[in-house]
Amino acid sequence: MNAKTLLSVVAAAVALLAQNAQAADAASAPAAKTRAEVKAETKQAAKEGKLVDTGAGKPTDGADAQKSKMTRAERKAQAKKDRAEGKTMAAGAGKPTDGMEAKSEKSRAAVKAETKEAVKKGETLPAGEGGKPVGK
Repeated sequence: MNAKTLLSVVAAAVALLAQNAQAADAASAPAAKTRAEVKAETKQAAKEGKLVDTGAGKPTDGADAQKSKMTRAERKAQAKKDRAEGKTMAAGAGKPTDGMEAKSEKSRAAVKAETKEAVKKGETLPAGEGGKPVGK
């Protein structure tokens, strides 16, 4: 019984010392800025143009590397010229990118017809259920 009491006293002393050390660390930390100081800093940043809209990311210092050098009218004229010269492809006429090859040679209409037939026969699974097919 004496050993339990001794261990309890030692544990309490260690906890008390740890709490005092933590309080000393908090007291030595620099004081947080007041609300007025933060508002003054924000007002100054707004005057200097350093604020960024919410969610806009990092400030760009007025330089936008992604900005096009052409006007909308110039882009439209270039696109029209490219179409006339045959430099552009029809939508969907390009090659699929690597890893995006078609999984089937069937047309969409053929796949829909197969699915419709399977539903009629009861060979499809109910939506959201991974169990056995309805008809079986």
